[in-house]
Amino acid sequence: MTSTPEIFHYGEDHLTAGIALSISRGKTKGIISENTRIKIRKSADEVKAIADGDKAVYGINTGFGPLCTTQISKEETSTLQKNLLMSHAVGLGDPIADELAKLMMILKVHALAKGYSGVREETIDRIIFHIDHDVIPLVPEQGSVGASGDLAPLSHLFLPLIGLGKVKVNGKFVPADEWLRKENLSPIQLGAKEGLGLINGTQFIAAHAVSIIERLQNVLTHADISGAMMVEGLLASVKPFSPELHDVRAYKGTRHVAAFIRHLLNGSEVVHSHANCARVQDPYSLRCMPQVHGASRNAWLHVKEMLEVEINSVTDNPIVFSKDHTISGGNFHGQPMALPIDYACLAAAEVGNISDRRIYLSLEGDTPGVPKLLLKETGTNSGFMIPQYTTAALASENKGLCFPASADSIPTSLGQEDHVSMGSIAGRKTLRVVENVEKIIGVELFCAAQALDFHRPLKSSKIMAAIHEHVRSKIDHITVDGVMNEKMETAIEMIKNKELVRVAWETADAEGISLDTDFSSDFDSY
Repeated sequence: MTSTPEIFHYGEDHLTAGIALSISRGKTKGIISENTRIKIRKSADEVKAIADGDKAVYGINTGFGPLCTTQISKEETSTLQKNLLMSHAVGLGDPIADELAKLMMILKVHALAKGYSGVREETIDRIIFHIDHDVIPLVPEQGSVGASGDLAPLSHLFLPLIGLGKVKVNGKFVPADEWLRKENLSPIQLGAKEGLGLINGTQFIAAHAVSIIERLQNVLTHADISGAMMVEGLLASVKPFSPELHDVRAYKGTRHVAAFIRHLLNGSEVVHSHANCARVQDPYSLRCMPQVHGASRNAWLHVKEMLEVEINSVTDNPIVFSKDHTISGGNFHGQPMALPIDYACLAAAEVGNISDRRIYLSLEGDTPGVPKLLLKETGTNSGFMIPQYTTAALASENKGLCFPASADSIPTSLGQEDHVSMGSIAGRKTLRVVENVEKIIGVELFCAAQALDFHRPLKSSKIMAAIHEHVRSKIDHITVDGVMNEKMETAIEMIKNKELVRVAWETADAEGISLDTDFSSDFDSY
């Protein structure tokens, strides 16, 4: 993640996944400048003029979807918009994570502040109040087909603006009207097009993509680290990471992974101890890490690039360019993000697949000095046999989740929405796959640290030694069977908390070692 600004100007500045996360975590404050407020007021005035006129304009003085030809009187405008939020709040299932709901609000404010939606500044200011005070609306996880925007989740997100739905305050969900009374706030009386402007958009899909960007990037880096420890632990060759090999097949991700693993292992006595061994080549899960991890890196990079376009776009409908120029189009359709998110899902699952294969390799007992099942005394002890059952189960579960959600489409809205993206489903299941891969990489780390122990007193590189020492500060070397899941959970928490990445960079800084590659700026920032 790159350094983030202290102040971000909604509607003006360029938003990234990292900045959105920084705002959601209170490290960056999002504000609206006076110049942007002028644009917002102008757009709202133009929408009001349309609503007061006789010309039918979709969503402003007409019904929605199949009712687009039904004109609404100006007296009914506010009722129409309120009814829209209520009727579309049909989500089911568990509430999404607080951070996802907060990200949805941040992304929506940025889009509305561009001044093409006609939503009034007092409405936008109320959403910012929710963001700044951590008042999180309850948004069910199911119900969006990712086409006319994320209608159901966005409706739930903004029900509290009109005094309905629930909000989480201090860790508990309470009725929104109760919270408003406590804060001496009145419900918003929605103006023309405001309901439609609030719920048309791809912010549910995009918020999931923001989270995917952060968590998958962390998984990819930790996969390189745990894979490098397996290279040492299984006495694998470092020749497959040579730069000249990857210069003749010059994918960014492949070259980055190869260089990063070379840097991690540079100076390792363990690696140099078998430089002249008779083994010709290692199994693919070891020697093809640059190609496999690198391909997933490239997929991550593609999602990041697409997401930056998406979160700096206007995904409302209709788009109000002026009082006399509105276009009812399809900017709300989730397909541009649905496809790359499905790609990211597959990319994450493959990292888990190859990690599980390395775990299996570590148990075979074919590496000199490393006993079968990673335990010297077996027979009465099963050693590390069964943790691999768990990673096999997780890898298999991921395969079932890899069917692309975007390959499906079900008509809705009486045929008006006859092709939908299912990008919302892609986002939800990709996060689930990433979570499973976090667990697989944690188990690989658990096994790799055990394998590396058997090569002592040979020393690892400075960086790998520091990483191994950090693991051993929390998980002891295992000599006899015991309950392992707690140790596995500890390793997984190291992955989720980005601990080994921090250890690697802190050690590199202290030792004057560079971990940068030619493509670090692409893959280490978002």
